Amino acid sequence: MTATALLHTIDTPDGPFTILEDDEGRVLSSGWTGSFDEVVARLAPRNQPVALAGQSQNTQAVDAFYSGDIHAIDDVPVLQFGTPLQTVSWAELRLIDPGKPITYTELAARSGNARAVRAAASACARNAPALFVPCHRVVNTAGGLAGFAWGVPVKRSLLAREAAAANAG
Repeated sequence: MTATALLHTIDTPDGPFTILEDDEGRVLSSGWTGSFDEVVARLAPRNQPVALAGQSQNTQAVDAFYSGDIHAIDDVPVLQFGTPLQTVSWAELRLIDPGKPITYTELAARSGNARAVRAAASACARNAPALFVPCHRVVNTAGGLAGFAWGVPVKRSLLAREAAAANAG
């Protein structure tokens, strides 16, 4: 883990969005809050930075996403800390097409264990670099939006934004 991290909060239509990244520009944690503590708390204590210096390099990708380029977040580098199944699930989340959400059951199957639906849901819950690893693109079997760390209204807005852009493009 890096001892020094970069932190930046920007305004979005869904509220303040804070990005915490390492000194190599990899997003460690992010979310719809202006609170440094909330974003850092998404990381285990052993993975939290000791100091902050400078501002995030990835705010342009967030601005572009909110301006209609729903693929602007696709190649932003991230650094996550988790189990092998979580790591596979997080990689699969980045492959979900914007505007085409999948279910937790589908995520489990894509992650290599169709019966591990709870593990897939847990990977979403423990996903620290929100937006860049789009856990908001996973819904329950009935299409419900419950279970998003940054609130159902933000999840609903993100899915609607992506669906509109995908249908327009």
